[in-house]
Amino acid sequence: MSQISLTDIHKQFPGRGGKGGWKALDGVSFEIATGEIVGLLGPSGCGKSTLLNIVAGLDDTYEGTVAIQGKPLAEQIGQGFRVAYVFQEARLMPWRTLRENIEFVLQAADFPRTEWAGRIDRVLGLVELAKFADFFPLQLSGGMQQRASIARAFAIEPDILLMDEPFSALDELTARRLRQSLLTIWSAFRTTILFVSHNAFESTFLGDRVLVMSPGPGGRIREEINLRHIQRPRDYEDTALFVESKRVVECLQRHMGNRPEHS
Repeated sequence: MSQISLTDIHKQFPGRGGKGGWKALDGVSFEIATGEIVGLLGPSGCGKSTLLNIVAGLDDTYEGTVAIQGKPLAEQIGQGFRVAYVFQEARLMPWRTLRENIEFVLQAADFPRTEWAGRIDRVLGLVELAKFADFFPLQLSGGMQQRASIARAFAIEPDILLMDEPFSALDELTARRLRQSLLTIWSAFRTTILFVSHNAFESTFLGDRVLVMSPGPGGRIREEINLRHIQRPRDYEDTALFVESKRVVECLQRHMGNRPEHS
């Protein structure tokens, strides 16, 4: 059974005064297996972030069905199914140390206080921030803050991790290091991950599959690229398979960016 299943998702944002509006999604369907990493790639306005918000349970004004392990999304979340979200910005509370930021989410998720120290030490260790547990976010670099946000997300051992372009604000060298940090911590938890990206290189490096979306209005899945044949760890430009797969993703990305909708 798939962990995440979206069936015929339609989403319309109303216009001012009930006139006009914007069709964000037009019949999106796909499934994600437990422990799989899947990327959503496409031009701005194609509905990628809208899909993340729907899977997160933050948006319930849509048509279609979202099921988690065969049950309705709202029912699963109500029964303690955990979904974590990593945004473009770290969104750490600046008045709390890294340790205190993670304690906050552990408390919200009802983890016993006796487990907090062990969980915090483990996740900060996995992203190489154990020495900075008692530092405040503004004492750290942007890349370190984003690593801390990834650690915070994994601290609650989420069933699903959603990421909305979490490395887009960073320079490429820092982004590469954080992608590897993400995979290191993912390998310890095997959390199901759905992420949004504009970056073909990033999508190919991280994903087991990449779903390429058509331009809006009315975004939909137009192509699916299976990357499971590229073994992990992936060494960026060091393997012919990686280079060729990245070229395929880039080609599809350019094609979708120039392709009229409903063609």
